[in-house]
Amino acid sequence: MIQKAIYAIDQMSKTVGHAFAWCIVILTFGTSYEVFVRYLLNAPTDWAFDFSYILYGGLFFMSGAYTLSRGGHVRADMFSRLWRPRTQASVELFLYIVFFFPGVLSMSIAGWHYAYDSFRIREMSINSPIGIPIWQIKMMIPFGAALLSLQGLAECLRCVLCLREGAFAPRLHDVEELEQQLIKDRAAAVGKTVEEVTR
Repeated sequence: MIQKAIYAIDQMSKTVGHAFAWCIVILTFGTSYEVFVRYLLNAPTDWAFDFSYILYGGLFFMSGAYTLSRGGHVRADMFSRLWRPRTQASVELFLYIVFFFPGVLSMSIAGWHYAYDSFRIREMSINSPIGIPIWQIKMMIPFGAALLSLQGLAECLRCVLCLREGAFAPRLHDVEELEQQLIKDRAAAVGKTVEEVTR
């Protein structure tokens, strides 16, 4: 049951993360177009700055849960990665409850008020002469924080499962850190397991 809940939340984070990853492609084309018309045609656009920060903001807010589901957020784990899994799980569970959830839930609540005020007045950008609406990006703050909270719940369930069974539930894999691939290659080259190489 716990494993199914973790998998379902991970899948949702993956779906949202992959959908918003397309912002990078759109942002690349938009920025390239702006560079072309600004420097080669001497005809800069009115919308390029707003376009870039709206897309980057959307990517930033909506990919936090995906990054957490992959263990990709910055961590100070130079010592804890050497601990036994149950020790890691108990420390992580404590840190999620004491630090992660209060911060993310505060961001959800404050972000909702901030986004609602922006929506209510139909806020527009003051950075461009054409007045691009920006309330949509502010609506992503509470939604992104809510997704992050949900993924935090999955991480807590992962810790509980580890405390019970002695091993962390596997993560979905669609990307891998270069460091992990190098460790696997090294282990294969010397005929050892990954665990033996990382000791």
